[in-house]
Amino acid sequence: MAKTSCSCVPKAEKPPVSPLRKKYIVRLICRCVIFLACVAVFFFKPEEFEILNGFNFFKRFSVFHILWAVWLFDMICQFIPIKNQFSLGSQKLFKQHFRPIREKINRAALKKHIATTTGLAGVVMLLWAALIAAIGLLYFFDVIGKEILLLFSVAFYVCDLICVLIWCPFRLILKNRCCTTCRIFNWDHFMMFSPLIFAVGFYGWSLFAISLVIMLVWELSIIIYPERFWEFSNDALKCANCTDKLCTQYCQRLRK
Repeated sequence: MAKTSCSCVPKAEKPPVSPLRKKYIVRLICRCVIFLACVAVFFFKPEEFEILNGFNFFKRFSVFHILWAVWLFDMICQFIPIKNQFSLGSQKLFKQHFRPIREKINRAALKKHIATTTGLAGVVMLLWAALIAAIGLLYFFDVIGKEILLLFSVAFYVCDLICVLIWCPFRLILKNRCCTTCRIFNWDHFMMFSPLIFAVGFYGWSLFAISLVIMLVWELSIIIYPERFWEFSNDALKCANCTDKLCTQYCQRLRK
């Protein structure tokens, strides 16, 4: 008896790539190019890294001035509520992105959620501090120089979007569904520039200082407006209302 052909069964269509995901993919490509360019400078024009020393930032132009300006612009954007350009995960601290649920918010459950996620964030901070301490030891024992510290920051710059678009190891600790609900989303610049605390000079310390302010604003917002950071108090964070669609294949399956 002939087998019935299954060719008539329609294949599940892949969800279209969202406009925001397309923008993030382009940004990831640009960051990879920047990383490769910095590696090339390391090998072929190492004197450019002298900008890291003291106040050399103000003495002569370096290609790394351009990178500093790009990073500064990125961080300034963290202080401004912007639609359709950045993930809601990084913008949820702002009032305009808060959509309160219709029913009364369960304040006890909200308090428990914030306490739990803050505890998990503390674990991430300890692990990251250990990594940065290891990098610091390599620097202080002259295994690596300031040039490598900057390359670490550029590498983390790339890894930041890999976490958003492909896979994020911090989810294993934080247990968050996706970037939209991530407790530490705006820690990215702080984590990115933390190796530069060992590079004594205006270049590294100015970037790290601004990134620290961004993280403190984020943390204060969680304390003052916790309801903006929980999907069961902020409808905008729910999968059904997602407009970013930055999710990986795994998260797309969760939405089905």
